[in-house]
Amino acid sequence: MHSARDRIEYEQWLEELECVAERLELSTDARSCAVDLFLADVPEEDRSKRAVLAASVYAGSLVAGDGRTQGTVADAADVSRLSIQSRWKELLEAAGLEPPQW
Repeated sequence: MHSARDRIEYEQWLEELECVAERLELSTDARSCAVDLFLADVPEEDRSKRAVLAASVYAGSLVAGDGRTQGTVADAADVSRLSIQSRWKELLEAAGLEPPQW
């Protein structure tokens, strides 16, 4: 659970996350998980926030069983697939979840 202060501070980014999730037609559970993952590890630099947002959406979709490919999420979030590939496992581990081993 994250504070209302976090949600207000990162409101612009959470709105963008919601837009990406909408483009991907993600479930409510996937969206909620993506928000939690994003707020748990928001980077300081704005230029890194979009990549973490995309990785959060990808990881959240996996956790919720509503998985999308890294490429599909990257296109929807306007980042490179490599941006997601290099971050999503760390986000899950930081949240105390074990990433799949495929």
